Amino acid sequence: MIPSMTSSFPMAPKPFFLLFLLLPIPSLPSTLNLWPQPTSISWSTPAAIPLSPYFSIQPHFSSHIYLHRAITRYTRLILSERHRPIIPPVVNLSNSSLSSLHLSISDLSAPLQPGVDESYSLYISTSGATLTAATPWGAMRGLETFSQLVWGHQPVVPIGLRIFDKPLFTHRGLLLDTSRNFYSVRSIFRTIRAMSYNKMNVFHWHITDSQSFPIVLPSEPELAAKGSYGSGMSYSTRDVKRIIQYGLSRGVRVVPEIDMPGHTASWAEAYPEIVTCANRFWAPTGKPALAAEPGAGELNPLHAKTYQVVQNVLHDLSTLFLDQYLHAGADEVNTACWETDPAVTHFISAGGTHDQILEKFINLTHPYITDTLNRTVVYWEDVLLGPYVKVRPTTLPTESTILQTWNNRAKNTKRIVQAGYQVIVSSSDFYYLDCGHGGWVGNDSRYDVQEAEPSDELFNDPGGNGGSWCAPYKSWQRVYNYDILYNLTEEEAKRVLGGEVALWSEQADETVLDAKLWPRTSAAAEVLWSGNRDSDGIKRYAEATDRLNEWRYRMVRRGIQAEPIQPLWCVLNPGMCNLEQ
Repeated sequence: MIPSMTSSFPMAPKPFFLLFLLLPIPSLPSTLNLWPQPTSISWSTPAAIPLSPYFSIQPHFSSHIYLHRAITRYTRLILSERHRPIIPPVVNLSNSSLSSLHLSISDLSAPLQPGVDESYSLYISTSGATLTAATPWGAMRGLETFSQLVWGHQPVVPIGLRIFDKPLFTHRGLLLDTSRNFYSVRSIFRTIRAMSYNKMNVFHWHITDSQSFPIVLPSEPELAAKGSYGSGMSYSTRDVKRIIQYGLSRGVRVVPEIDMPGHTASWAEAYPEIVTCANRFWAPTGKPALAAEPGAGELNPLHAKTYQVVQNVLHDLSTLFLDQYLHAGADEVNTACWETDPAVTHFISAGGTHDQILEKFINLTHPYITDTLNRTVVYWEDVLLGPYVKVRPTTLPTESTILQTWNNRAKNTKRIVQAGYQVIVSSSDFYYLDCGHGGWVGNDSRYDVQEAEPSDELFNDPGGNGGSWCAPYKSWQRVYNYDILYNLTEEEAKRVLGGEVALWSEQADETVLDAKLWPRTSAAAEVLWSGNRDSDGIKRYAEATDRLNEWRYRMVRRGIQAEPIQPLWCVLNPGMCNLEQ
């Protein structure tokens, strides 16, 4: 049997470690802690085999630079991590050792693109270990699984183990907003690394917004020169290429978003003539708000120069970014902001509509993205379902348009797929990780309340949102229990590509990035990979709690500062912190 006491503690500062020794150690289960849970796993006998000190992954696939890098990286991780589970499996230890993991890949040339096959199978026995995958990207997922199977100061791995694994959804993403607050390239690297640990495959880079324009584009350098936060807070062409290459080496696509025509106040620093209501207070007293939040300004679709600048921006994006998807925003267009421009008010007074203005913008930019640049365009759902301004469905060809939903839960998902569009699900009620931290606008008298608030005017007291429009905080259990196919027919469900969690950065930057994202994003990662139900169709959140606790500690050891989900006592006493026995 493998010793289970002194080798079972996670790395921690000394006082915390000493506290560990005072806590009771429960009986040890013969289970494996994998995240996300594989589609199919069988372990015939609880047994393990030590890894040879000269363990290797063969062949090296030197002809495939990204897979070769992954093999090198995982070989080093497997031999050096020496993970100590809080509650390790109890196993019989083989007298032999495992010297290698053999890789077999069917299609080495398969590019990392939407819908790529990420399936793999893994078999480990006393006579050897084999990992078979359809593509290099599936092999990377299998290598991650193998790395999580290894534990101990003298590394061991289970034997008699068979895994077949493939994702439920081909799009498993994370959105990071780098406009409202800036994130260094290093912090983006760390985020992509954590995504690969969790088998996520799309980094949705919300690059620009009203607050700043941090990407340097060769055709329009003034946008970043004047629209970024300043020196050291913009992304160069080299930075972008490094991020894309980093993602490729980890099986993570990088999808850029330049939000337009709304959320574009930052463009006004370089081109004030094409931005309406720029530099105006966002919520004038007694008048309609000019923006959903501070930072008012929108591109003017009736100004000819708008399209010259927009086409330059889109062309540069398509040159810099390799992915088939290009996200063009189109959310939260504010009609009051448009109407500060005389040309717009004249158009409206002559019988025109706000919908027609937005349609003009889409009609002049959508074909450029899809036909000229040969990209699939992604928009936020507002372009079709917006409450104040939207386009007709005939404006958006279903074969070249994907919609991303964030409102009204399953209702909007169903409306989109019934209209024939593929959809990416990012419900703010489940997947918005910035929610529940209170308000951030200043000079707000609503917080100056000393008495209990009336039940119909709750703001600060329990039941109020405290200034966060999407409160409450989305716990990992809330994320985990989201069914993105809820109330869809089998045919409608086929149009759901997957989902994305989102971190909008009004109250986040790289100093709190890891804790804001992880392990809540891990919860979404498992659901999008293998679902949230067991083989009997029962939600498995109770069982997932113990695995996520273990996985959080392992991520921390890997350099991802994920926040705890429970007191350590709960981790050491599985099931004792449940609400129901």
